[in-house]
Amino acid sequence: MSEKQISFSQHAMLKFEVLAAHGLNLGKELILNVMRNPDNVFDGYRGRRVAQGPLDEERVLRVIYEEKAHEILIITFYPGRRERYEKSKI
Repeated sequence: MSEKQISFSQHAMLKFEVLAAHGLNLGKELILNVMRNPDNVFDGYRGRRVAQGPLDEERVLRVIYEEKAHEILIITFYPGRRERYEKSKI
């Protein structure tokens, strides 16, 4: 990932509070770490991208973002079950 400035949308900022209300306290550094060192990056809807990295033993963290000329805007993020988002390693 390039050295573009990474910023959080208003929706992403609210997502920290929503997840905290459900007992999942995530910090900005964790989100930024997944952006800078993703395990996988996928194409998303409307030209957006999805960076995915580990959250814990059972979950991954998915970060939805838009890459612009001079910045990366994080739209939202959410935890997902590994079994749904990671392919089995046989």
